[in-house]
Amino acid sequence: MAIQPYLFFDGRTDEALEFYRKHLGAEIGMVMRFKDSPDGPPPGYDVPPDKVMHSEMRINGTLVMASDGMQCGGKPSFSGFSLTYEAVDAADATRRYDALVSSGGQVQMPLGETFFAKAFGVVSDKFGVSWMVMAGTKQP
Repeated sequence: MAIQPYLFFDGRTDEALEFYRKHLGAEIGMVMRFKDSPDGPPPGYDVPPDKVMHSEMRINGTLVMASDGMQCGGKPSFSGFSLTYEAVDAADATRRYDALVSSGGQVQMPLGETFFAKAFGVVSDKFGVSWMVMAGTKQP
């Protein structure tokens, strides 16, 4: 069985799906809204019906699931992990890294050559998701 990340965007999933489609080439799959669920939101939660209950996208062939969650306050919080984007080559890594930075991301480690990769850098995107962008893994 595989392990897939499931990200909660606190009411900004539609924006996130489009962002990753544009900047990382994500292929958007299933999107289910709370209004489409036969059960509706769980009792005690007042979630707008057009918000995303569950969605799926593929980034570089990897399934990433996402939801607006139950709060929908517009301030997602991500910490303690990083997603890795394995680029085709250094030029692709530069393009993806620059796209994440230039669209509201924050540099955590500048993109450059390391002892283990031709290109490696870390950026926190505009939603706060940390991305390790790398290409050309070197063998020790």
